[in-house]
Amino acid sequence: MTSIRSINRIAVIGTGVIGASWSALFLAKGLEVVATDVAPNAEASLRKFVANAWPALTRLGLSPGAAPSNLTFTSTLEQALTGVDLVQENGPERIDFKRKLYGQLDEILPPDVIIASSSSGLTMSDIQAGAASHPERCVIAHPFNPPHLVPLVEVVGGKQTSDTTIRRTMDFYSSIGKKVVRLNKEVPGHVANRLQAAIGREVYHLVAEGVVSAADADTALCWGPGLRWGIMGNMMLNHLAGGTGGIEHFFQQFTGPMSAWWKVLGTPELTPEVQEKLIASVHAEVGSRTMEELEAERDDILLGLLELRSKYPT
Repeated sequence: MTSIRSINRIAVIGTGVIGASWSALFLAKGLEVVATDVAPNAEASLRKFVANAWPALTRLGLSPGAAPSNLTFTSTLEQALTGVDLVQENGPERIDFKRKLYGQLDEILPPDVIIASSSSGLTMSDIQAGAASHPERCVIAHPFNPPHLVPLVEVVGGKQTSDTTIRRTMDFYSSIGKKVVRLNKEVPGHVANRLQAAIGREVYHLVAEGVVSAADADTALCWGPGLRWGIMGNMMLNHLAGGTGGIEHFFQQFTGPMSAWWKVLGTPELTPEVQEKLIASVHAEVGSRTMEELEAERDDILLGLLELRSKYPT
C-alpha cells in the first residue's frame, strides 16, 4: 500500500447522527464530501444537519475552501466511491452487514484508499474478514458524539491492518484537528466508551439504590470531577494530587482507600424496574426543557470549553 495518496475527497457511508456530524466536520475542514444513505429523506436530513452545525463550526474556525456546497449526495454506493481518498463508514452495528459492505468496498476501491469505520461495538478483526483482497487498509476510527465538535477519535487496527494504514489514519485525523488516541490492542468498546461505562454503572447504582437523585448525581459529576476532567485526564490529575511527591506519593497515600472503594462499587442489573426508576429521575431533572434546548446548552458550553482549550493544545 502506498502512503503518498493525499486525502481531499471523502465518502461518508451512512448519514445518521454520526455520519452527518462527520460530514459537517469534513466540509468545515475544506474537504469534498460525497455521502450515501438509502434511508428515506436522507439527503434532506443531512443537508439540514450541516446547515444547523455550520454556525458552530464557523465559530471554531473554518479552513480555506470550506463550504456546504462541497457536499454531494448519491444513493448509489458505486458513485459515492468514485475518486475518493478515504471512506468513513457509519453503517449499522451488525457484523453480517459490515462484512458484506466491506467486501463491496474492497472490490470497488483502489488498494490505497483507507476504509475507516466509526464502529463502537465491533472489532476491526471481525469486520475486515469481509475484505478478502486488501484487509490491511481497514481500520477503526471511532469518534465521540458529536464528531463535528468533540475532538476525540480512537484509532485501532485489526489483526490484518498494516502499520502504514494506522500511521496514515492518525496523520489524517490529526491534520483536521482531531485528538487521536491509538489503541495498541482491540478491546470491546475501545477506551472512551469503557471509561464512560464504568462511570455510568456507578451512577445507575447510586440512583437505583436511592443514594442520590439523577439531578444530584449529574451535579456531582459536572461540578466536581467533570470540571477537572475537562482540563486534564485521570492520570495527570493523580500526579497533581500527589503534591510535590507526584504520582508516586499519590499511590502511597491513596492505594488503600481506592482499593476499598472498588470492593463496594455497584454492579446494577438494568431490569425494567430499575430502568423505570432511572427514567423517572431523569425526567424530574429535565423538567420542562426540550431536547433542542438541552442540545443547544450542551453545544454552547462545549464550544466555550473548546475555545479555551485551544490556548493549551497539549
